[in-house]
Amino acid sequence: MRYFEDLKAGDTFNSADYEMTAAEITEFGRRFDPQPFHTDPAAAAGTLFGRLVASGWHTAAVSMRLMVLGEMELDGGVIGQGMESLRWPRPVLPGDRLRVVTEILELRPAPARPDRGVVKLRCRTYNQDGKVVQEMTATLLAARRPA
Repeated sequence: MRYFEDLKAGDTFNSADYEMTAAEITEFGRRFDPQPFHTDPAAAAGTLFGRLVASGWHTAAVSMRLMVLGEMELDGGVIGQGMESLRWPRPVLPGDRLRVVTEILELRPAPARPDRGVVKLRCRTYNQDGKVVQEMTATLLAARRPA
């Protein structure tokens, strides 16, 4: 497990891969983002995308899973404070294999929480072709090493 003191700006952490299936994309779409390009391959053909694509929120949820289970391994978990930006520059398609690279951008004390530090990071989610499908800049709280 890593503590705040183990991190430095510029550190990068990788995740495993995750394959997005058509069944999972349509199930998530039906439950949480019921638009035709997320729920019905036939109806998706007549949309802007021209085919079934994953919801950005589905991509975000998978990316979070990959980050949490990836190499960073923060003691006490990944406790988000907020996001500065979240963008989806290209759609995620059935069969895409996603992976996340997390980069530490900045570290600072958490004045109200002396047992924690604030970590600013950028998480980029890539498909199997190395193309960015999601980019997020966020801050989180990391546990400080116990005395």
